[in-house]
Amino acid sequence: MYKILKFTDLHSGEEDKQKVLENVKSNISFRGSNLWILACAIVVASIGLNVNSTAVIIGAMLISPLMGPIIGAGFGLGMYDSELVKKSLKNLIIATIVSLVVSTTYFYLSPFKETQSELLARTSPNIYDVLIAFFGG
Repeated sequence: MYKILKFTDLHSGEEDKQKVLENVKSNISFRGSNLWILACAIVVASIGLNVNSTAVIIGAMLISPLMGPIIGAGFGLGMYDSELVKKSLKNLIIATIVSLVVSTTYFYLSPFKETQSELLARTSPNIYDVLIAFFGG
């Protein structure tokens, strides 16, 4: 019984808190290469929406650096660190604005003007989408 409890103990695989905080803080910023990677991920996602490819959209999600500010905001809330939350939210807003500008520019210039089912599926979320976002977040 002791081995089972030790196996499921959450403290046994725990990282140093200062090391985790430094890692989270270093991944929050949207400067230089992170902005370019985000812009490329948005173009890839937009192309995936245009050509109706779920695999391309998922690939764009995997290369997108948006998780840095999201994790920073959640970590800051959990640690009651208002400065970390403010910095994370500021960078998330910057990333959102860049994403909107890049995707708007792409769809304005794109020769594909028909609305595909992948694009329409993201405009009307259902309860399963909410559950996936909740448990995945």
